[in-house]
Amino acid sequence: MRAVVVESWMDPRELCVGEVGEPEVRPGTLGIEVRAAGCNFFDILMVKGEYQVRPPFPFVPGAEVAGVVTKVGEGVEGFAVGDRVFGAPGLGGFAERAVMPAFGSYRLPDGVSFEQGAALPIIYPTSYMALIHRANLQSGEDLLVHAAAGGVGIAAVQIGKALGARVIATAGGTEKLEIARENGADDTIDYREEDFVERVKALTDGKGADVIYDSVGGEVFDKSLKCIAWNGRLLVIGFASGTIPSVKANRILLKNIAVTGLNWGGHAVKEPQKIPAVMQELFALYAEGKICPVIYRTYPLEELPEALAALGGRRSYGKVVVTP
Repeated sequence: MRAVVVESWMDPRELCVGEVGEPEVRPGTLGIEVRAAGCNFFDILMVKGEYQVRPPFPFVPGAEVAGVVTKVGEGVEGFAVGDRVFGAPGLGGFAERAVMPAFGSYRLPDGVSFEQGAALPIIYPTSYMALIHRANLQSGEDLLVHAAAGGVGIAAVQIGKALGARVIATAGGTEKLEIARENGADDTIDYREEDFVERVKALTDGKGADVIYDSVGGEVFDKSLKCIAWNGRLLVIGFASGTIPSVKANRILLKNIAVTGLNWGGHAVKEPQKIPAVMQELFALYAEGKICPVIYRTYPLEELPEALAALGGRRSYGKVVVTP
């Protein structure tokens, strides 16, 4: 089968499609004909050897897929050949066929395309778990979402709005600000043109944001500490800036704030029992029209380097998807 294979740490621009054997469908897993695979920023880091997960060579990257079940592994119930499904295999998604655990695989809701399905397994549960289970976001609170036109950013905007929060979004450029507004942002800030700290203070009458959703890190994290409210919650989602920040504990104490991390992938190992309920809650929000994946562009598998370049170069919005 055709797949993107990584045999050494490399620049993502060097990725290419080759022929490999099909993965084995083991007990408890599903064989999938991949129709679409989602791209994530961590795919770039993983290929370069800069991610916390460093798979042994050779490996096929690609952590989330949507497709059709071709084989049901021993002991699996509730799935049949031909089912339209999505899930997060962790690896192996950038290929014609993949294998993923049946636990953590879900049928695509009616009306959801394979491309949209490939955007569901990671970014939406990440944002949902962060905002509800970690930050306890309440209706009427002020939510500041950084990089609000990105994958997890749009998901956070949509979910925050669904929860009744006032959503303040930061992004770079007119197009991305409009994307954020279309997805529910009440106020938008172009971080390239404005000081978001002062703007957030002005929008909240000096109070600051009750919850801040930060997938950027670096200077954005540092500045967020200057516009967070008393009793605020600062969510650490990722470090797209490439810089991992640190904070002096006295700043946390003096403002009575919580700095809270969210590692969605870790739940599959540490708290797998929480995952099905989160997905069902997301399905309900989708059925109510309150969330919907936004696709920037779909690339053929051979153009994975271009897809990752659009993501890494901050040219994209929403989800970047590849199709075999």
